[in-house]
Amino acid sequence: MTENELSFKIIGAALSLHKNLGPGLLESTYENALAYDLREAGFKVQQQLPMPFIYKEIKLDVGYRLDLLIENKVIVEVKSIENLAPVHYAQLLTYLKLSDLKLGLLINFNTKVLKDDIHRMVNNL
Repeated sequence: MTENELSFKIIGAALSLHKNLGPGLLESTYENALAYDLREAGFKVQQQLPMPFIYKEIKLDVGYRLDLLIENKVIVEVKSIENLAPVHYAQLLTYLKLSDLKLGLLINFNTKVLKDDIHRMVNNL
């Protein structure tokens, strides 16, 4: 499955989840529920995956963690905040670059209409 096909399935699961739960819950609630739904749909899902930072010849464990990595292809950064800030987009783009992955989704569940707060970000796709 390509990154684009996979993102279509992830977005569908997120929309269904938001329809069932609505806004206003903790980020961890949405992350765990989305991970559960995607696993139930047969996808490989890794949560809170450590992301090492490699600089020149040293590898540093500096505490970066991917919220979700789906099928080793798509990063999903889950938020539940009033408004996304530029730093949230930069965070996902940095994760894409550090992992050398091509596609990420930034999803803010704390919104009335979820489709308005799902953002696709690409890294050399």
